[in-house]
Amino acid sequence: MPMNCLGSRLAVVTIAVSFALALPASAQFAPPPAKPAAPRATAPSQRAASCHNGASFDRFLADVKNQALAAGVSQRALSEASPYLVYDQGIVNRDRGQRVFGQLFTEFAGRMAAPYRMQNGQQHIKQYAAAFARAEKEYGVPPAVIAAFWGLESDFGANMGNLPMLKSLVSLAYDCRRSDMFVGETIAALKVIDRGDLTPDEMIGSWAGELGQTQFLPTHYVNYAVDYDGDGRRDLLRSAPDVIGSTANYIANGLKWRRGEPWLEEIKVPPNLPWDQTDLTVQQPRSKWAQLGVTYADGRPLPNDNLAASVLLPMGRTGPAFMAYANFAAYTEWNNSLIYSTTAGYLASRIAGAAPMRKPAGQVAQLPFNELKELQQLLVRAGFNVGKVDGVLGQQSRAAVKAMQIKYGLPADSWPTAELLARMRGGTAQAQPAGMVR
Repeated sequence: MPMNCLGSRLAVVTIAVSFALALPASAQFAPPPAKPAAPRATAPSQRAASCHNGASFDRFLADVKNQALAAGVSQRALSEASPYLVYDQGIVNRDRGQRVFGQLFTEFAGRMAAPYRMQNGQQHIKQYAAAFARAEKEYGVPPAVIAAFWGLESDFGANMGNLPMLKSLVSLAYDCRRSDMFVGETIAALKVIDRGDLTPDEMIGSWAGELGQTQFLPTHYVNYAVDYDGDGRRDLLRSAPDVIGSTANYIANGLKWRRGEPWLEEIKVPPNLPWDQTDLTVQQPRSKWAQLGVTYADGRPLPNDNLAASVLLPMGRTGPAFMAYANFAAYTEWNNSLIYSTTAGYLASRIAGAAPMRKPAGQVAQLPFNELKELQQLLVRAGFNVGKVDGVLGQQSRAAVKAMQIKYGLPADSWPTAELLARMRGGTAQAQPAGMVR
């Protein structure tokens, strides 16, 4: 799911994933679900209108329609879509009640990048070889990269969601949490209808408003969907060529993919690596990492060149290690959950022929939920902003963990440990000045 601007299932988390990412065990190409009848409306909660000067949903919707007309949407498209532009409080409740769970990267990747999904990716590349070859030539995105997102997002069309998308979009637009964003997405969905790509009753997708086999937001559908099968429509529900070309277009032009460059490779790190340098914000030439003792996972030396890369440790220094290149930013832009983006990059490497990930030498300890939450509370007390204290190790929490590891002289790999928690329980450490956090 392209998530560079959407936090519907996860916003910024690093070792958490949404239940909505759990995909079916099969990976068979399937048609979209049957077209439903026009959805029924439910009454908004009392607080829903608080950011609209008390306007009712009907008044709010009338304003959205006027904005759509001003943006070039035809009256015909609005009339076709109107029966589906109804409010559903259940969608808003679902958005506000999102749940995430802590999970080790190896567990998540083991399930989501399982051999069957790798094999299905390779099979689809063979089945649609012409479209993949055309996409790679035009956009520079390797087939394995496209196939990995395709497999993770919908199992190649088997699981695209089953809710009327227009209802989801307009309900989330009326809610105050991300109203402006979803007003824009609603208008974009109307443009998809207006240009003849889909009809309102075909727009079946997720509760958070994503659509198609690689789960595009409507703005992405408008800006990046292409007609690759030549039928005059951009159909990301049923046309595999359209899915392939559109996904490549989005990755190349929306996420700024760099043609001919790698994205993620498994590596082996030495026990004396400067752990504070193992961060996506730190880039070194491969020759520098080689000097520090980093090799490929099978022991082969890294190339002695200046290609910039970061060392990524999703589970700390005792877990798997990867070399993340500039193209890995496309993954974190697609979905800024580190566990998802790393899994997507790893799956793409497997589809492209890489060996399976090495198992850690020993069990990687993970703090239980209550201790992670306690650690976050201690980090806040020490002066750090960790975002929400929720027992989930997000990006801000990882940065704070690294800073405190540096302060206590612990390996600064951003992975919370029982030792760090014990130190913080017994100490009165304060946050370092920003310039001292390496």
